[in-house]
Amino acid sequence: MALIPATILTGFLGSGKTTLLKRILSEAHGQKIAVIENEFGEENIDNDILVSESTEQIVQMSNGCICCTIREDLREALQILAARKRKGELDFDRVVIETTGLADPGPVAQTFFMDDEIAESYLLDSILTLVDAKHAPQQLNDRQEARRQVGFADQIFISKTDLVSAEESDALVHRLKHMNPRAPMQKVHFGEVPIKDVFDLRGFNLNAKLDIDPDFLKEDDHAHHDHGHDHDHHDHGGEHCDHPSHQHEGHGHHHHHDDDVKSFVYRAERPFDPARLEDFLGAVVNIYGPRMLRYKGVLHMLGTERKVIFQGVHQLMGSDLGPAWGPDEPRNSRMVFIGIDLPRDILEQGLDQCLSETSAAAEAGVAG
Repeated sequence: MALIPATILTGFLGSGKTTLLKRILSEAHGQKIAVIENEFGEENIDNDILVSESTEQIVQMSNGCICCTIREDLREALQILAARKRKGELDFDRVVIETTGLADPGPVAQTFFMDDEIAESYLLDSILTLVDAKHAPQQLNDRQEARRQVGFADQIFISKTDLVSAEESDALVHRLKHMNPRAPMQKVHFGEVPIKDVFDLRGFNLNAKLDIDPDFLKEDDHAHHDHGHDHDHHDHGGEHCDHPSHQHEGHGHHHHHDDDVKSFVYRAERPFDPARLEDFLGAVVNIYGPRMLRYKGVLHMLGTERKVIFQGVHQLMGSDLGPAWGPDEPRNSRMVFIGIDLPRDILEQGLDQCLSETSAAAEAGVAG
């Protein structure tokens, strides 16, 4: 049986998750979708769309979708759905998991990799985060969960932009890009997102594409050479406090909040020494894993003509050989790290030490 694609939908209350789910559960889009509600808040879908008195945990919708309001363990809900699909009792093409407004999507994502039984039935497609433009600045200031949800996202939908000024909207996008430069961002009218923008995003595929916002890279360039004490790293000014709302009040809109969820891009021309890199990344993940939200790289490794792709969530890291480098393609490594107060200097120095002494040109000469 083909693997069942799964999407994790996250976002604070009021961001439009419920509106989006109602559309998924009632619209004639031709896909049979099972929605697992992992939501204990007051904003439950079943109040409106399901018959509240129903004792059935799994309810079939008119458009062939299924809503599963299983309140137990997520793993158990996924297993029940997969087993019933195998037996022919339920027919669905994919699963959407709605997390609670305050949830950390990390452990939900890890379920798909750490649990063999789940990994044999499901393929994690992506984490979608809905951000409410009106309330996001305050939520991002005061709630680490909101910042984590942004850091984890493969795709960010920003709702309610019609309720804020263009300047506020731009400032929010700028801030979100610093937290997560790899997630495409789209402004949407409250929950109204085309289904094609929601599914089959392949955010967890090990592919050779490293989507980082190009403007972010340009901005990052001037910072890279002095190893990154750029304007969004205030680590040396002694002004870091736990309540970002107290900081930077009244600055121009591009003065960026010193969020604890930050990202940075590492690049190198020289190839990596595979053994050194593996040891270093293993040690980093051991120490900083809980603070590492998402990280991905397309790497130039000594001894192979192919790109090496790696990515991870928290302590879980995977790598694979990608396509061969093109004959005229510059061979270099690019990595993006998204995490909570990650020590950029330590990571950059450590990665520098994993580079081979051999220059890329010399290696090409030897290889030729």
